[in-house]
Amino acid sequence: MKENNREKGSRYENMAAVYLQKEGYQILEKNFRRKTGEIDLIARDGIYLVFVEVKYRKDRAKGEPQEAVTQKKQQRIWRTAQYYMMENKIAEDVPCRFDVISFLGDKIKHIKNAFGGLVI
Repeated sequence: MKENNREKGSRYENMAAVYLQKEGYQILEKNFRRKTGEIDLIARDGIYLVFVEVKYRKDRAKGEPQEAVTQKKQQRIWRTAQYYMMENKIAEDVPCRFDVISFLGDKIKHIKNAFGGLVI
């Protein structure tokens, strides 16, 4: 039976979480959803609070997976990260990072600090 996109997304998000844990990250949340959007993974990397977007492509026909994290998508992630911090009473001075984990076929690529905070 063919996997639907949501199932495929969940599978790659779980693979990304396992990868991050092996790299020493502590996974705090998976699929944090609010009206502003969704963040695939939220993790702790030392002093950093890391918001992670996971992207998959089976090949380069539609470009590199990370290219799907458009400026509009970055803004939604940033706004949703603000909600997460408010709801969890995380101080504004806690260093945060926005990473992208891309899967191209079976190859994983971790792009740390893939984009900044507010994008105007």
